[in-house]
Amino acid sequence: MRLSHRLAATAAAALLLAGAMAGCSTSDGGSGGGSGGSGGSGRAAQGSLGKAFVDRFDKPVAKATFDSPMAPGAKVDIAVMGLRVKGRLATLTLQWTPHVTGSSNNPTPYRLNGEHGLDASLIDSVNLKRYVVVSDSGYRNLESDVVLTNLPNDQATLTTHTFAAPPANVKSIDVQLGSWPAFRDVPVER
Repeated sequence: MRLSHRLAATAAAALLLAGAMAGCSTSDGGSGGGSGGSGGSGRAAQGSLGKAFVDRFDKPVAKATFDSPMAPGAKVDIAVMGLRVKGRLATLTLQWTPHVTGSSNNPTPYRLNGEHGLDASLIDSVNLKRYVVVSDSGYRNLESDVVLTNLPNDQATLTTHTFAAPPANVKSIDVQLGSWPAFRDVPVER
């Protein structure tokens, strides 16, 4: 295996670990609203993830509430907590807060999107490109599992999705998730 492939595999493994840590469910004490930041969830996550990680995601850079076909009247608050470039990769961190009635419903991003893949992508209007989630050397997408990631009802949960980094001249980018309208002009942190 060439050195560049080994380095890429090592970086991918580190990102998977970071993604797994960021994909951990955190609770905000059942506030039920997704319009605020992740203040409560930050305190819950602080013990295992560290203060620097939590402070980075204190306030969303974009947020919206969408209807979901998962159940009648179902809604989901999605907040973009940041898009951070490190080296040649960019990691998108999202906060999900589902609002689904009925005790038998177990929300996941996949189910909230009408049992369709999330197909997260970044749309670069400067260079006219679409960036999709990258895969590691084992062909596994570097993102939280959208089918298996449980999103406790009325509680905030973080997911991560990793892309090739846009060029340095791109200061903001659009984020497309599933069938919902895109988040426009999300700042790219470098």
